[in-house]
Amino acid sequence: MEVVTGWRWITETKQARDSWKSKIGVILAAAGSAVGIGNFLRFPGVAAQNGGGAFMIPYFVSFVLIALPLCWVEWTMGRYGGIFGRGTSPAVFDRLGGGKRKWLKYLGVLGVSGSLGIDFYYIYVESWTLGYTAFSLTGKYAGMKSPDQVGAFLSSFLSGSGEYFHSIWPLYICFLVTFFCNFWVLYHGVSKGIERFCKITMPLLFILAVILVIRVFTLGAPYRPEWSVNGALGFLWNPDFSILKNGKVWLAAAGQVFFSTSVGIGVLMTYATYLKPKDDILLPATSACFLNEMAEVVLGASIVIPAAFLFFGPADTQTAIAGGTFGLAFRTTPLIFNSMPWGGLFGFLWFLLLFIACVTSSVSILQPGIAFLEEEFHFSRKRCVLCIGALVFAVAHLAIFGDGVVDVMDFWFSEFGLPMFGLIEALVFVFIFGKTRGWEEMTRNSAIRLPRFFRPIVFGVMPLFLATILITWLVSDGWQKVLMLKRGADGHLVSLYTPSQLPWVIATTLVVLATTAGFCWLIRLAWKSPQHRE
Repeated sequence: MEVVTGWRWITETKQARDSWKSKIGVILAAAGSAVGIGNFLRFPGVAAQNGGGAFMIPYFVSFVLIALPLCWVEWTMGRYGGIFGRGTSPAVFDRLGGGKRKWLKYLGVLGVSGSLGIDFYYIYVESWTLGYTAFSLTGKYAGMKSPDQVGAFLSSFLSGSGEYFHSIWPLYICFLVTFFCNFWVLYHGVSKGIERFCKITMPLLFILAVILVIRVFTLGAPYRPEWSVNGALGFLWNPDFSILKNGKVWLAAAGQVFFSTSVGIGVLMTYATYLKPKDDILLPATSACFLNEMAEVVLGASIVIPAAFLFFGPADTQTAIAGGTFGLAFRTTPLIFNSMPWGGLFGFLWFLLLFIACVTSSVSILQPGIAFLEEEFHFSRKRCVLCIGALVFAVAHLAIFGDGVVDVMDFWFSEFGLPMFGLIEALVFVFIFGKTRGWEEMTRNSAIRLPRFFRPIVFGVMPLFLATILITWLVSDGWQKVLMLKRGADGHLVSLYTPSQLPWVIATTLVVLATTAGFCWLIRLAWKSPQHRE
């Protein structure tokens, strides 16, 4: 035990560093960080909107050229940083540069602030799935037959007013329970908390998904003969190869793969630092990626869209897809279950699946912030959980009560932050760690032999692909979102937000900037401590 003197106002006794206890534990934890609401809702919606089966061509190209190589890169850098007892991107980047480039650690700030920022609103959205889990069992939305009804139900639940709810307390209680579940897991650490939790919940998640897939595939054609399971699968998977000429489809595929595999967020890098120096990284990293792909392509694509087609037909299913991820989750699926025998039970299983997927993801994106306080300021686990928990709890209230806040946070921390940090990781690995050293570290002690043709992909194609995606997105419409603008019906630029939303939007933007600037200040403060001057 060692006490860092001169920093007693902000530091505590240094604790022994946690580590993974089993290979299956780290694989399930990494898969849990990736498998989330996007696998079961966003992916089937994006695929159906972008050419169905033909969408899988750019999807798998993006998986091979971006997601898988970047996943290996994050695990490689993480294991290397773990040798020095470091678990977050600022410290890992600093060690990659040998501690000689003072600016390098600041490039890692998004790996801490960005992941934490996502949880500011994600934990709130997560609480919706918990609420609907209870509503399914109690029959709260049973009997609703139109999208307008379920839309009004959701609005009433979120606002605490209207026909169905007369108080914000049902939503707020769901938020408190969700918040407690997340931080209870985190309080128990990496091995006794996250690993143990994922060993139980990830198999349960896959069991629930298989049950729901079997139920959908045994529904037959409830209303019309042509609305069959074969027709449902054809709606999603019949290829339209003409869409491959459209650059936006390739961007959509790359974006989906990027977001669904949990790369570019700093989590996998942090998870890898808890490996032992001689542990293999390619096998668990690749296994976790393919578990995620199975959850997304095989299971996620076999539940919501096929079920919607069976009950609503092609026209209404297309309308449901246009409603986006939240529309599919909270407007479409209640109608599906209301039309299904034993709908309350299967609705409960569905929303329980989503809740589990959300929790396994959210505990992972909170870990980098906790690791940062643990390792750079030697906070105890309890104090880390209290500090990070207090920050998340306070800022989440912006999302709970503010109009447009979730969209703003999602844009800055996820839509913009993830590809930006992914590109930073790739460039640091290529130009700071170096091609020779990077490849040797990646393949060291590997149980699988990585083909040599992946070397130019990792060090050339992947960074170039990431840069192209980010630049193309910024040039096409990203700059408009940065400036809070959109194209109106007449083609002119107008405000993206209504006057009533603007105060909330401005406050949220300031929180985003303050979070990033605050962690930059903490990085500077930490590197002035004796441990970094040694």
